[in-house]
Amino acid sequence: MDSLGLFILLILLCFQWRAAPAADVSWTYTGLVGQTEWAQYFPECAGTSQSPIDVVSTQTKYDPSLTPVTPLGYSQLGHRPFTLSNNGHTAVIELPDWMGLEGLPWLFTAVQMHLHWGSGGPSHGGSEHTINGLSADAELHVVHYNSELYSNMSEAVAQRNGLAVLGILIVTGEKTNPAFNNILHYLSRIRHADQKVYIPAFEIRSLLPKDLGRFYRYNGSLTTPPCYQSVIWTLFHERVQISNAQLLKLETILYSSKAGETERMLLQDNYRAPQPLNHRLVFTSFTADSGKELSSGEVTAIVIGVMCGCVGLAVIVRFIVKTIRFFTLLHRETVVVNSSTSSWDVLPSNRPAPMPRMKEPEKAKEAKQDVALSTSPAGAQKEEAPSVPPAQTEP
Repeated sequence: MDSLGLFILLILLCFQWRAAPAADVSWTYTGLVGQTEWAQYFPECAGTSQSPIDVVSTQTKYDPSLTPVTPLGYSQLGHRPFTLSNNGHTAVIELPDWMGLEGLPWLFTAVQMHLHWGSGGPSHGGSEHTINGLSADAELHVVHYNSELYSNMSEAVAQRNGLAVLGILIVTGEKTNPAFNNILHYLSRIRHADQKVYIPAFEIRSLLPKDLGRFYRYNGSLTTPPCYQSVIWTLFHERVQISNAQLLKLETILYSSKAGETERMLLQDNYRAPQPLNHRLVFTSFTADSGKELSSGEVTAIVIGVMCGCVGLAVIVRFIVKTIRFFTLLHRETVVVNSSTSSWDVLPSNRPAPMPRMKEPEKAKEAKQDVALSTSPAGAQKEEAPSVPPAQTEP
């Protein structure tokens, strides 16, 4: 073998040696091959269009052309059970190929769905995507491949627009979600890595939000190695709620270690940190006003507040009516009393002062005498003339 052939052989051996670790490496979320080291073994993980991301609502763009996604066959049970398995990283349910997704530029066929969660219980994070910096308690992913452009998942996984993934944020509350019990009830049968079990088929639609018309859309990647940047992401704005007990079961029942291993490792915190958005733009199918979603607690609080407000308003109206009636009645009584009162009492300043009663007869007598004198003057003259004795005649 000449030197050129030896050089080529060494180059090939070098490439094989570099490729072997990426194919055989057992990656984890933390530790020696944790997510901060993924790019050393899987170069795509250092790409500029990685997932998950933090969706900042003020930096999104409304796109009126985005139509609601339409699940195909999600409400059908089929005749075959589902396969539930523990792959050491998450719990996976394989989906039949007669399930699919419309509402995207192409038709996509369902492949599988899986979950991501944390370890601290409610309000401690666990979702991969965040909205305005806030994470949910868990996240469900439903994976599809582009069946119009590619013949199978293996062919589509590394191609542009090859995959479409639905992201459903999960929060916790007091109420149990029966749909998720179709999965959680069987986790005890796949507690260790590489274990699988058949479970009864159920309606996958029951796991999704009721509102499929409000969502965020962006181009991203797989959130696990090899991190291929081939995913059209649809992250629903509406959250799905499970109970605190259901979340606790999800966080504490599975192991990332195999059944034969002596050291058991709980399968927890299997979520990737948000990646830089870089040059990408996140589109929304709803405006800021229409996109506001209220939780069940907020709706209950609003209903109670409205009821209390109505009761308070009724009390105020009744008080006002009673007050008006009181003053109206008081006014009427005042009018009645005033109408029965003498005008002299109403205008006391115009009333003449009463004359003393003792002097009234004397004045009246004097007045009568004056009248009598004025009406008979001849008589008066007679009375006033002095009496003259008659003259005597001399004999």
